[in-house]
Amino acid sequence: MEYWKLIGIAIIVVGFTLKFDVLAVVLTAGIVTGFVAGINFYDILTILGQSFVNNRLMSIFLIIFPVIAIIERYGLKERAGQLIGRIKNASAGKILSLYMVIRSIASALNIRIGGHVQFIRPLILPMSEAAAENSKCEKLTENQTDHLKGISAAVENYGNFFAQNCFPAASGVVLIQGTMAELGYDVTLQSIATAAIPIAVITVLLTFIQVWIYDKRLKKSIVKEKR
Repeated sequence: MEYWKLIGIAIIVVGFTLKFDVLAVVLTAGIVTGFVAGINFYDILTILGQSFVNNRLMSIFLIIFPVIAIIERYGLKERAGQLIGRIKNASAGKILSLYMVIRSIASALNIRIGGHVQFIRPLILPMSEAAAENSKCEKLTENQTDHLKGISAAVENYGNFFAQNCFPAASGVVLIQGTMAELGYDVTLQSIATAAIPIAVITVLLTFIQVWIYDKRLKKSIVKEKR
């Protein structure tokens, strides 16, 4: 019967699969799990309230959304596109390669300049899209745009995930050092950060290859369309 206490996981999986309201699904899962575990309704509400208060800072990022909407409304996306459109020989791959270098260096120094909402959606994607359209001399197709969105998002993930551990005081490095110490391994924060540097460099190089391949495929598609 202990397995019934995991019913909340099933509710979340089903709710998300059917695309129900996220907040409603999570609250329902929490309440049902509480009842199955034998917790009374008052205590369930207390737990939910305490969890919200303890993690309220996690919702601060929601403030970013209206800010991004406002700057997009007043032409940031168009201006970014126009800027790149004036640069000769610019390509989506070159734009993304440059951003990958900047993002990786920033992450390695623990400087938070990126993010899908703050940087990719309003700035990097429009710039890359403009560069791709400039080389193609026409609008991208829906499939080409979706492919570019995926690569742009991937570059953000690469730069953030693989380079952040190059900073000795990063939370991930501290977690690794603490876990290794519990297992009896004598490692320092500096040694972990040093070991992460080659991984970050390799990731940057592989990203260069990925975006280069994207540019090549885009050029091939342009040649085929002209024929």
